[in-house]
Amino acid sequence: MSDKTVIHVIDDDAAMRDSLAFLLDVNGFEPQVYESADAFLKGTSVEVVRCVISDIRMPGMTGVELVRKLKGGGSACAVILITGHGDVALAVDAMKAGAVDFIEKPFDDKALLGAICSALEARSADPEGSSVRTEAEARLADLSPRERDVLQGLVAGKINKVIAHDLSISPRTVEVYRANLMAKTGARSMSELMRLALAAGL
Repeated sequence: MSDKTVIHVIDDDAAMRDSLAFLLDVNGFEPQVYESADAFLKGTSVEVVRCVISDIRMPGMTGVELVRKLKGGGSACAVILITGHGDVALAVDAMKAGAVDFIEKPFDDKALLGAICSALEARSADPEGSSVRTEAEARLADLSPRERDVLQGLVAGKINKVIAHDLSISPRTVEVYRANLMAKTGARSMSELMRLALAAGL
């Protein structure tokens, strides 16, 4: 019996499945791959699943629908979504539904491995999520009202141009605010910033 942590990989692209499985295997995890969310649900006892990596756009059940189904069924597993450039708004919806992170394509191997380790550590250290909101609120405490406005626009899945229009500022100014958000919160990626905002109830 292997004592490696099993990571479930769901992607309809065979090349992506193979690539992820290799990456996980050489980094000490035990990958189990599926070509669809339905195949994963049929072939797995979700009660014992700790971590799932799923593409967001797939034939049949999407990554977002999978997250909703797992969370609706009471599963505590961590779901990390792989998303294309145009899917960030969808990924934010998935995080609202309970996904722990999203990684944009093309992604860096270290970023994905870091997301997996963070998700597993968070589940072990704080399974009920009791301290997550407090920490998130603390990291957002120094934001100005306008920075919060920009952050709320990002959480709503709006692009810079739309946020700029809504706030009557220039897109360039929105970029400056976004840089400020990353610096003030210490967020290393857009997904981490989204996670903080959602945890804080924005």
